[in-house]
Amino acid sequence: MVAAASVGAVLVVHGATFLIARRIGRYNIVDITWGLGFVAVATVAAALGNGDLFRRLLLLAMTALWGLRLAWHMYVKTKGHGEDPRYRDLLGGNFAPSNVIRRIFGTQAVATLFVALPLMLSATQGPIPRHLLAVTIIGVVVWLAGLAFEAVGDHQLRSFKGDPANKGAIMDRGLWRWTRHPNYFGDACVWWGLWVASLAQWTSLVTVLSPVVMTYFLVHVTGARLTEKYMKDRPGFREYCSRTSYFVPLPPKSRAR
Repeated sequence: MVAAASVGAVLVVHGATFLIARRIGRYNIVDITWGLGFVAVATVAAALGNGDLFRRLLLLAMTALWGLRLAWHMYVKTKGHGEDPRYRDLLGGNFAPSNVIRRIFGTQAVATLFVALPLMLSATQGPIPRHLLAVTIIGVVVWLAGLAFEAVGDHQLRSFKGDPANKGAIMDRGLWRWTRHPNYFGDACVWWGLWVASLAQWTSLVTVLSPVVMTYFLVHVTGARLTEKYMKDRPGFREYCSRTSYFVPLPPKSRAR
């Protein structure tokens, strides 16, 4: 029941977003829906699951805090702007509904359901065994660190871009001195934390591919690598790359003299 209802919830969220996107002629609003889709799954799992109530509510709270913050951030980031060039390139000029659904909304809906598998499975499992309580706490700590890293990184970048004096400059301050993608690194930590917190028995380990796939996409596909594709020709970016870690935060290297 949880799985079927989750599929229905994600289809409703992404279906409604597709209709809105067609109406306004801008598909990057799917970035707002990305976080909301997971909130929908976590809500369904908490409401319909027959597993441990505390863990269902814990995972709902963790997912909702992450998803709602991300949705608001993306709303503020995209408000008043045109289409994201990533989506124009992805569609290749073919804006037929079938192509838009296949390449954007359908793909994101499937990805949401796969990454959210730990939430769905955990909602059907019993109380947290005493020997796994420490594991649950570790999961919450990793999630909290990831959420803080992502939120602080987003805030620092928004403040940097909001200053006209920084127009055309590369953001290399705060967390951005330690990693070129603190937002994506934080996002990865959030999902590893959620996965660890969802563990209730050995069968829970089968969902480990969910955070693995999320991390892979954040590092190599839709996240860091795609962002750098559009930044590689900006003045100062290569020098920034030479002294700043790609993904995992590391002490910055000295500037070249």
